[in-house]
Amino acid sequence: MSSQSLLSLSSTALYISFLTYLIAIIPFGLSVKSKKKIFSAVGITLTTIGFVLQLVYFATRWYVAGHAPVSNMYEFMTFFGIMLIGSFLIMYFLYRQSVIGLFALPIALLILGFANAFSKDVAPLIPALQSEWLTIHVITVAFSSAVLSISFVTGIIFLLKTVNPSHKGKQTFFLELVMYFMFVVLGFITMTSTFSVMGYTKSLQFENRTSEMEVYTYKLPAITVPTNAIVVESTEGTNPQSGLIEIPNTIHSQKLNTIIWSFLAGTILYMLIRLVTRRKIIALLKPLTSKVHADTMDEITYRSVVIGFPLFALGGLLFAMIWAHYAWSRFWGWDPKEVWALITFLFYAGMLHLRIGKGWEGEKTAWMAIIGFGIIIFNQVFVNLIISGLHSYA
Repeated sequence: MSSQSLLSLSSTALYISFLTYLIAIIPFGLSVKSKKKIFSAVGITLTTIGFVLQLVYFATRWYVAGHAPVSNMYEFMTFFGIMLIGSFLIMYFLYRQSVIGLFALPIALLILGFANAFSKDVAPLIPALQSEWLTIHVITVAFSSAVLSISFVTGIIFLLKTVNPSHKGKQTFFLELVMYFMFVVLGFITMTSTFSVMGYTKSLQFENRTSEMEVYTYKLPAITVPTNAIVVESTEGTNPQSGLIEIPNTIHSQKLNTIIWSFLAGTILYMLIRLVTRRKIIALLKPLTSKVHADTMDEITYRSVVIGFPLFALGGLLFAMIWAHYAWSRFWGWDPKEVWALITFLFYAGMLHLRIGKGWEGEKTAWMAIIGFGIIIFNQVFVNLIISGLHSYA
């Protein structure tokens, strides 16, 4: 088969896996309300099929690219989604808790949908990435982050089981806030997908802070634009406006524009559901945890961190330092990505210390697992996209 045919096969396999996970949510949802094991069996079978299809995507893309497909944002987030499903399957066969799938699959779908917003082109590796340590480091980080993310899923389930949505307080407020941020991610996916289908683009030229001419290509209608930017290309027709609000060129207006659209769309989706149901999101989800044993969720949260933490230390710090030495002739350079990898390591080290040494179990562990997931997402998304550094190529 030609390279183009293999890439087409790769994309098709990934797309079918996405649809398979969507379908698998239904039997998992039925399994939490029914005593029949058939629903769990169907859900896990569909999930396994989807996982195999994801592996087909990964293997064929690797063959075509000639290197592990983890070198850009699309490839990394897609692989992160694959590893999240793989981590769920491991935990399922250890604990037989199908409710984890009901919550893990939507999160994996959000991650895959987020990845789809980035370029899918297969490109040659830049010199700094032309090393076997790319494969070792990134794959280990993605797998360990995915295992740690399972603790986020079980932490959410634990809190949904134990927190009373009708009581006003910090618990209900912050748990509902977590749900709101899920809608923000969904808003990002919805807007980028919609305008991508419409073929929307707008290119703006401006003078950056180093007095050089630079071009931003917008995939969403421009709300924030650089100061004194001019339109050099647009699908909006004749004489399009550059944007609504000019901001200083010290701020990346294109990325800020994407964030604004994500929050706008996510807020609208969130408010629509609240208006239609007249209930909090956590109140809608709480019945799904009726058969859950909180102690079991707490144990899985802890076990996920126990497995994921040493793997992250290995991939995110040790392997990363070895690769940095080969790529940049130094083990550590306080690059933003390195700093946040260290913060992630220290956070989970502190979490295990408090769990083992101070008896922080149950609710405290659940909240720390949620915060830890937030740090992981901040590191993998915000640091890669917004903060300038040696890892910005991701």
